[in-house]
Amino acid sequence: MASSEFLPFTRPCIDEATIAGVAEVLRSGWITTGPQVREFESELSIFFGGRLVRTFASGTGTMEIGLVLAGVGPGDEVITTALSWVATSNVIVRLGAKPVFIDIDPATRNIDLDRIEAAITPRTRALLPVDIAGLPFDRDRLYAIAARHRLRVLEDSAQSMGAHWKGRRIGAIGDLVSISFQANKNMTTIEGGCLVVNTAEEARQCELWRLQGVERFPDGESDCTVAGIKHNMTDLAARIGLGQLRRLEEFNARRRALARLYFEQFDRGLGCELPLADFDHSNWHMFQVVLPADVVRGEFILAMKERGIGIGVHYPAIPSLTLYRRMGFNPGDYPVAERVGRSIATLPLFPLMQDADVTRVCRTTAEVLTQLRSRRMRRA
Repeated sequence: MASSEFLPFTRPCIDEATIAGVAEVLRSGWITTGPQVREFESELSIFFGGRLVRTFASGTGTMEIGLVLAGVGPGDEVITTALSWVATSNVIVRLGAKPVFIDIDPATRNIDLDRIEAAITPRTRALLPVDIAGLPFDRDRLYAIAARHRLRVLEDSAQSMGAHWKGRRIGAIGDLVSISFQANKNMTTIEGGCLVVNTAEEARQCELWRLQGVERFPDGESDCTVAGIKHNMTDLAARIGLGQLRRLEEFNARRRALARLYFEQFDRGLGCELPLADFDHSNWHMFQVVLPADVVRGEFILAMKERGIGIGVHYPAIPSLTLYRRMGFNPGDYPVAERVGRSIATLPLFPLMQDADVTRVCRTTAEVLTQLRSRRMRRA
């Protein structure tokens, strides 16, 4: 990628073979849920060590149905992290349950495991932890808590496709595991996701809930047994997913290499907080830095954009958002998540990047931060 080109914070990599495969699906006349979805689910099951997998139209749909499988309903409480994409908690609210937020660990930026047990009440039905930026939370500690309190776990592993926990793939272990294939993920189906489940009955419930609760019979008759919704994946999306899955290890290896370059070249003297340098577990979905307290993030983003580099924001603390303030969550309740949420910046990281792009980002970040600080000092 030439230095004069705009460098986005992410860009999907879809090869010509996959594009040709999509054209074949279009010509087949069967474009909604069908043989490509079944093949994709089969390949995903192999990837996850033989576990049952069902696909959905979005990673949000996988979480909503995952909570249904966990028995979450009106009046229940679900413990989750204060720092994530708002979908993580919105699905709880949509089911009539209450999100119980936990502040984050400043090193991992995942849920602070030391705070979970104090938040458990008789109304707690499930735990919904998140792998932020593809860095897995500590499965051993969290599942020990869940076992002590007999709670279901729905892993929001939206960002950790291809990541590992102690040598095993995320999704190959655990309870209910939700994965996203949205456009900026390590592998994509444009929009989509999958849910890894435990039993044939849970897989059957997924099929019902994702398509209006309708069950069809060989004689052409049908029945509706649950008030399902429309979350089924299309064959077009599944064909893209098949092409992406076959290259996932390649994509993640390149992401790891780029992340290592960031650690080698990023100026530690700038005062930014770098992510945890975990190359055993993370899939390096994102490379995020927390900007110094004396830098206004909006000014940094605009200055980087002027120099041809895109910066993402992932994410503001959920309890700070208007919807959740209306529910009674107050500023200052989750100080670490709020501080990180105000200042976190996602730097470009995707497989199509060149090594020189990382050098350019690091150099430009140093120049911009120095200029912003100098400007602020002149104003003072």
